[in-house]
Amino acid sequence: MNYQERWLLPAGINEILPDEAAHLETLRRRLIKLYASWGYQLVIPPMIEYLESLLVDRGDALDLQTFKLTDQLTGRLMGVRADMTPQVARIDAHHLKRNVPTRLCYLGTVLHTRPNNLVGSRSPLQVGAELYGYEGIAGDAEILSLMLETLRETGLPDFHVDVGHVGIYQSLIQQTPLSSTAKNQLDDAIKRKASAEIHDLLKEVSPPLRNMLSELVQLNGDRSVLKEARQLFATAPPEIHTYLDELEQLSAQLSQVPLYFDLAEARGYNYHTGVVFAAYVDKHGQAIAKGGRYDISNKLFGHFRPATGFSANLRTIISLLEPEMPEPTAIFAPALNDTTLVATIKQLRQQGEIVIGELPNQPGNAKEMGCDRELRLTAQGWQVVSL
Repeated sequence: MNYQERWLLPAGINEILPDEAAHLETLRRRLIKLYASWGYQLVIPPMIEYLESLLVDRGDALDLQTFKLTDQLTGRLMGVRADMTPQVARIDAHHLKRNVPTRLCYLGTVLHTRPNNLVGSRSPLQVGAELYGYEGIAGDAEILSLMLETLRETGLPDFHVDVGHVGIYQSLIQQTPLSSTAKNQLDDAIKRKASAEIHDLLKEVSPPLRNMLSELVQLNGDRSVLKEARQLFATAPPEIHTYLDELEQLSAQLSQVPLYFDLAEARGYNYHTGVVFAAYVDKHGQAIAKGGRYDISNKLFGHFRPATGFSANLRTIISLLEPEMPEPTAIFAPALNDTTLVATIKQLRQQGEIVIGELPNQPGNAKEMGCDRELRLTAQGWQVVSL
């Protein structure tokens, strides 16, 4: 290993330099304040815990994304968190144990074994909010509204939201006589909206059901899609109409928001159980924020726990914004042993000013240190003057 390679970071692991760090910290404070104003309480889950707790009911995808190591105290397998959602669910179920609706939020770094795309980070800064203990569609509407407020707070100028319901496809696929292999192939074809492949895979399915599954990928667009779905699923099982009712209720509660409905949308929602949603921006292939309902079964926590939430990667969102060029706003103080000067500096800092003290014989002047003002001794005492 040569001298230069010694300082290289692993692929997908990035440092956060001062300007970006300041931007992230400012945004972090604003978002935590936003969530608090909605009644969402901050929790800080551990970076590492036992693997079975981290992966509870989340499937193979999260398992592959989780770094694993052995606990030297117990010999048990541990994992570095790749998603904070199951940790927050555990906090709600095993520590808080409330009977009323519980609102929790979180913000912290997670670690992935591999990036989600060729240029993606393996250390996202995950932010999110979860609502537990309420089963109605009003909970999904609140979480979706809070996700939209989060994106607006970050300063993203334009984004659009896709909404779907995983129950529709799941209900239809369960009625088919397809093998597990064929179902997996159909899942993949549905996600890619590959109509020709879908048609071939459904040859053994009876005409009414085959038509519903084939046309499912065409059901995307504005609110009128829900009316088209009613016609297509006229003879479908009653639960599908219940799912459409939920989407119509969501649409009504967010009537001022331009929602895009995609009833075949299922990418990245392997643990969700109901309404799902994701936000996208132009020229960025992956969702910048996503969420939905993921009601927790009795077998996991000993009792049924309704749940809905969303999460986003703040580092991805900031990368989509115009870079900020911070203006210097600091005051330069000369390196003098003067009690009045020390008192003035202390007072300015208490008032919220940034005061950078000169070091004896240091290189560089006030402007080079990022200051736009300096302290000068005048007839009236130490005064702040512009450079």
